Amino acid sequence: MNPTKVSDLDRHRAEVTAELAIYGWDEPLWLETTAEDPGVGMTKQAVAEGADLVFASGGDGTVRACAEGLMGTGVPLAILPIGTGNLLVRNLKLPQALPDAVRAGVEGETRPIDVGVIDGRPFVVMAGIGLDASMAHSTSDDVKRKIGWPAYIGGLVKHLRDRPFQVTLCLDGRTTLRRRAMMVLIGNVGQVQGGLRLLPDAKPDDGHLDILILAPRTPMDWLRVVGHVVTRSKRYDRRAERYTAARARIDIDPPVLHECDGDPIGYCSTTSISIETEPKALLLRTPRGTDG
Repeated sequence: MNPTKVSDLDRHRAEVTAELAIYGWDEPLWLETTAEDPGVGMTKQAVAEGADLVFASGGDGTVRACAEGLMGTGVPLAILPIGTGNLLVRNLKLPQALPDAVRAGVEGETRPIDVGVIDGRPFVVMAGIGLDASMAHSTSDDVKRKIGWPAYIGGLVKHLRDRPFQVTLCLDGRTTLRRRAMMVLIGNVGQVQGGLRLLPDAKPDDGHLDILILAPRTPMDWLRVVGHVVTRSKRYDRRAERYTAARARIDIDPPVLHECDGDPIGYCSTTSISIETEPKALLLRTPRGTDG
């Protein structure tokens, strides 16, 4: 549980415990995340103590950290969404109300999904290089708490005039692309804030990652990019190219910010970034009959 996302911790605990009791579950083990550890260590502790199921109670960052701790363990993850993004929840149409989310965890189906990995760091939603990361970096948690996902619009506008960077992508060791781009987005799912589907063909269990390269050069190009995205056009457009790959190498110059599941992780430490997918590495609890 991310304690910074809950205004009344005691009430939240009581509500979750009461919902679990309806299904005959004992009071759970509660482990709070910290600024130093967003949940990886706590998740590994839960597994070591014999947990049958791990709930991630927080936003996308908490879900990502719990997923990292659960990869390959055979212990499923359920989500109690709290926060502004909740992108995995929205993409897979998982319940957002607490009673429904608890029920999905204890009575739902166990669905294996892929996990993306960027330079050794797992992600379940998306990783971004350039504009997407700058937007996340410029959007404060306070503003997100006050107005929700529209807070990202200000961060986006602030960086529309950033200089593009040189990017070379090698996809599955075969296809090589060279572009001057504003953003490279790598997704396990396709929907971002505001319901926009930047990667309309992305599926979380197809063994591939979907890649979007945005390379507008003029204000008119930006208008075309917006139209391309809003209409979910599948026509080829060099300003907004989409590809799929199980693994990729991305060389960039100069270094730019990058993010992982909405959390800025600074400038790329090297000029070459490795990305791959771990097929069906995470077990996720979903409501019965859900196919997101």
